[in-house]
Amino acid sequence: MSGRRHDNRGASPYPRSLRVNQVLREVLAEELERLADADERLRLVTVTSVDTAPDLRHATVFLSSLSDDGADALAERRPHLQRSLGRQLRMKRTPLLAFEVDPAVISGSRVEDVLRRIRSVEPGPDADTDADTEPGPDTDAETH
Repeated sequence: MSGRRHDNRGASPYPRSLRVNQVLREVLAEELERLADADERLRLVTVTSVDTAPDLRHATVFLSSLSDDGADALAERRPHLQRSLGRQLRMKRTPLLAFEVDPAVISGSRVEDVLRRIRSVEPGPDADTDADTEPGPDTDAETH
C-alpha cells in the first residue's frame, strides 16, 4: 500500500463555478430588491444569470430590464453590491462584477416583434381562405 487515501467526500454533482454562479445570482437578486426601494431605475431589473470566470476573480451578471438605464444604475451600485457579496459569502475573494443585458432576452424580444408584425399583416384579396383546410363539425368528431 502506498499510504495514500482515496477520499471521495466533497465530490459534487456539478462544478464549483456553477454553484458560485447560482449563489451570486441569489444574493444579487435579494440585494436588488432592497436597492429598488431607494432607486426606481432598479425596480424593473431582474438578474437572469451569472457567469463566473474559472478563476472566480470576475463575474458577468446578466440582466433583464424594461428600462434602458437599469444596467447603468447597477454599475453605479457595484461597490455596494461587492461589499454585500463580501459580507454574505464565504469565499477567499469575491469576484469583480460586470453587468450586461442578457442576450437571450434581447433575442426573445426580437422574435416577439417579428411575430407581432406577422400577425398584424392582413391577408390580401388574393389570399386563399382556410375554409377548405379546416375540418368541419361532422368530420372525425363522430368517430371519437
